[in-house]
Amino acid sequence: MPSWKQLSFARMRQSGMMLAATGMLSLLIGCTVGPDYVRPGVEVPGGYKEMAGWRVARPKDDTLRGAWWEIFNDPQLNGLEEQVDISNQNVAQAEAQFRQARALVQQARAAYFPTITIGVGVTRSRRSSTIGTGGSASRNAVTDYSLPVDVSWELDVWGRIRRAVESSQAGAQASAADLETARLSARAELAQDYFQLRSLDTQKQLLDAAVADFEKSLELTNNRYAAGVASRADVLQAETQLKTTQAQAIDVGVLRAQLEHAIALLIGKPASTVSIPQKPLDMIPPTVPVGVPSEVLERRPDIAAAERRVAAANAQIGVAEAAYFPTVSLGASGGFESAIASEWFSAPSRFWSVGPAISETVFDGGLRRAQTDEARAAYDASVAFYRETVLAGFEQVEDNLAALRILENEAQVQDEAVKAAQQSVTVTTNQYKAGITTYLNVITSQTATLTNERTAATILGNRLNATVLLIKALGGGWNASKLP
Repeated sequence: MPSWKQLSFARMRQSGMMLAATGMLSLLIGCTVGPDYVRPGVEVPGGYKEMAGWRVARPKDDTLRGAWWEIFNDPQLNGLEEQVDISNQNVAQAEAQFRQARALVQQARAAYFPTITIGVGVTRSRRSSTIGTGGSASRNAVTDYSLPVDVSWELDVWGRIRRAVESSQAGAQASAADLETARLSARAELAQDYFQLRSLDTQKQLLDAAVADFEKSLELTNNRYAAGVASRADVLQAETQLKTTQAQAIDVGVLRAQLEHAIALLIGKPASTVSIPQKPLDMIPPTVPVGVPSEVLERRPDIAAAERRVAAANAQIGVAEAAYFPTVSLGASGGFESAIASEWFSAPSRFWSVGPAISETVFDGGLRRAQTDEARAAYDASVAFYRETVLAGFEQVEDNLAALRILENEAQVQDEAVKAAQQSVTVTTNQYKAGITTYLNVITSQTATLTNERTAATILGNRLNATVLLIKALGGGWNASKLP
């Protein structure tokens, strides 16, 4: 029997070996294969071409906030926008997908820790009497009581798990940005539909006012016809003009109803339950603070999502490359096992085993190389998509800056056209009453006035829509710092 000194020396030697092995594994675990992530470079212009003459709002407190729609100062719009987060189903779907992505991060992190399983088993068995003993084996059945505990732990020597967690985290951040993109898209579409609906309300008001004026003109023409001053042709022309305008007023209702139904869908309600009172447009498009092009990279959620997917794809390269290296794991098992129930949990029934394992794939027919090539190709594709998204963002800002600049000039000219047309109606009507001109000239001037007034209403709606699209192109007041 060894002495206590020999036992102590043996234990010290085992402890030293374990410490040395632990230290070596710690050094190895510090290794992480695969490229470290660097955000891809993109070409960012120093300024917007269409910014010439554009007045950026001052002071800085006027910059876009989260509730960007409040910049229009429309309580009805504010109330509708607040319902998007609550009831819009596309937003609800994106929110669920974000929660799913967060759960995937937790799944990836779980690989950092050992897996422990425990089970209880009672097995009744009897061996064949004709195997191994020439027929002399016992025919008695044996009962086996077992309570095993198994522990397995893959050491993240080459950083495969760390890269997988890194990829999952970037994917979850991309999903969070997707959620914000869904919110921004739904809110912008709601604002566009709302302003288009209000533009139709303005046109309906103009048409109703024109119908009232044309009814008076028809009455005047009938009186003149009765007095023998006007011809029957004048009466028919007046009736035609009145009925045509009435039909146009009715036709506006079709598109307005469809827009109302579209708004109901965006706020997650049945179309039959949403009714928006008529209200003509009576606002001036607000000035939107634009900033510099480089801010678009941080303020647009779709760009942030694309960039995070580049980071996720970069981490997947490391996951693929880690497959070239051996897998190192620790395993342990222990518990109680006995053929007699009363001795199941006694000291002699204990069993255990512990030890490391290293495995390496020596041939896979090119599988790991193909998987690595796939990961690198996926990374290159995500970089291209990210850069394309950035370019599209700059384009959209330029488009809507140009639209606002051009529409503002068009609105000024159109207002002058409306004033001239209104004066023409007054002059030609007086001339007709005096018998100087024909009723055809009156109809022509009245039709021109109505057309120009409706055009002015359409331009105002277009300016408000372009304002909404500019806000959307700028990210709606969001910032990448809000990513989880």
